[in-house]
Amino acid sequence: MSQRARIALFDLDHTLLPIDSDFTWTSFTNAMGWTHPQEVQRQNEAFYADYREGRLDMHAYIRFVTQAVRDLTPQQLHAVRERYVREFICPHVLPPALDLLQRHRDAGDTLLITTATNRFIAGAVGAQFGFSDDQILATELQYTADGRISGEMAGLPNLREGKVHKLQHWLAARRLEWDGIHLTFYSDSLNDLPLLEKAQEPVATNPDAALRALAADRGWRILDLFPTR
Repeated sequence: MSQRARIALFDLDHTLLPIDSDFTWTSFTNAMGWTHPQEVQRQNEAFYADYREGRLDMHAYIRFVTQAVRDLTPQQLHAVRERYVREFICPHVLPPALDLLQRHRDAGDTLLITTATNRFIAGAVGAQFGFSDDQILATELQYTADGRISGEMAGLPNLREGKVHKLQHWLAARRLEWDGIHLTFYSDSLNDLPLLEKAQEPVATNPDAALRALAADRGWRILDLFPTR
């Protein structure tokens, strides 16, 4: 029997990062004066409540989170994203997460990120952890013919069951199947339950209260990389 391919899969926000990169993006747009802080906070809280309940409208959320930069050219988008990562993300790329990734790299595992965050943000954030674009499964954005963000999604959101579908597609493109891999999946949220249940090693990482309780009940490993939220 051939040896199973070992894949270490990581959620991004509150898993590898101790923060939410989308929330932090809107903090950045507030700081730039492009969005109104009180209105952004109100909408963020409403969207987050929907996310926790598993009913987030990703189409509406993508329009919300991209509203400040839809008129920017590709060159402007690149410069804005670099500043966002440098000032708002890099201070939160911390040794516990980097050490965890290095242990899996040293073991010869294939490493991937899977995140509901859109690729415009997730690609730049993932690069700070050493991930190339093809190692990141994310929600895809639509772009206009001249390279501007349209405010709409391309394809399915990488959320809940969508994460299972995206990984299935990634595996199929490499002629791999579920029964030919050994999957370790690190996540903080009960929203990732469909994919956690597919993993041979589900790891509740900096988990929210609901996932912490479920992991304890099922005997899953619980890993606190950062102070409990």
